Amino acid sequence: MMNCGVPLRKDCDGRSNPAQKEIKGTVKQTMKVTVIGGGNIGTLMAAEMSAKGHEVTVYTSKPEKWNREIEVYDPQDRLILTGEMDKITSNMQEAVCDATIIWITMPAQTFLELEGKLLPYVKRGQYIGVVPGSGGAEFAFRQLINEGCVLFGLQRVHSIARLKEYGKSVYMLGRKNLLEIGAIPADASVKVGTILEQMFDMPCISLPNYLSVTLTPSNPILHTTRLYSMFKDYSPNVVYVRNFLFYEEWDVESAEWLIACDRELQALCGVIPLELKEVKSLQEYYESYDAEAMAKKLKSIKAFKGLTSPMKQTEQGWIPDFDSRYFVADFPYGLKIIKDIAKLFNVSTPHIDEVWMWYKNVMVHSEMPVFELNICNRDEFIRLYS
Repeated sequence: MMNCGVPLRKDCDGRSNPAQKEIKGTVKQTMKVTVIGGGNIGTLMAAEMSAKGHEVTVYTSKPEKWNREIEVYDPQDRLILTGEMDKITSNMQEAVCDATIIWITMPAQTFLELEGKLLPYVKRGQYIGVVPGSGGAEFAFRQLINEGCVLFGLQRVHSIARLKEYGKSVYMLGRKNLLEIGAIPADASVKVGTILEQMFDMPCISLPNYLSVTLTPSNPILHTTRLYSMFKDYSPNVVYVRNFLFYEEWDVESAEWLIACDRELQALCGVIPLELKEVKSLQEYYESYDAEAMAKKLKSIKAFKGLTSPMKQTEQGWIPDFDSRYFVADFPYGLKIIKDIAKLFNVSTPHIDEVWMWYKNVMVHSEMPVFELNICNRDEFIRLYS
């Protein structure tokens, strides 16, 4: 494992954070980088990597709405860097054929379709990075792995990002203290980590396997338990008077469900015969070990200030927005993955099961795809992460 020691300070998410380096300077090795997806994190990454001197191509369905120059602002609305894109395109072959690293920043429910678009054009030895790396990427992109591509994923995004203006500018609301990455094949993570340390100017820890990324209890636990607690009594004739603040109004009940599901995930990690000690519980990650402390912590995180819930307004009032990424990605391609792996290893997950069944019932008429574990043998499952 790699880790560069630097002095600690507090990041905007309230966790200990090594002193951040400015995002500038020369690049030891210029690379051709493709970013697939033009949302919050994709826009930020494209601008940062371009500012470091890399040749950056953005693949987006709306290239006509993009500027060649992307501006990055801090939370005080001050311009901190500008990146110039080398190419902006909706042509997949043009986007990826010569890329050294292909970053996928699309939501997990698009992975299977995306693999079909990538497969004719990727080449052996190309690096495909998923941000964040959860969502069952190793299952969706197995043909790319079989073609000789190196798949790697970040446990968490390197920074919280919010679009300022689509295709033109983005906010960087707080960089993390380090990167943690897993890869398939597992021994590729060290080389990937060396590249990413230069690319992002931050320390990088190489995880022992990609499953340490897949099982990270971030959005699949954090978002789903909060939504369940908020909307478990929802029915089609229920409306709400306003859109709730997702984090700043986090309550003790939501924290209780989060902790219960988080503990079941940790129990699963204890059964799987792989090194999974880097799958930190949310209690450890947020340094909060009971529901009251967890609720207080999540309400206080500066980078989450002002974030509303996935809701939409109707003539009668506010209702859940079941088309939101919080619903269509974090349940069927987050919580469901944990549930399926737990079933494979005969681990009981009653709280996770209850949250999942609630989602399944409210989405009963939905035609959105749902993750299905395509491995039914434990030995085959373990071999995938070697």
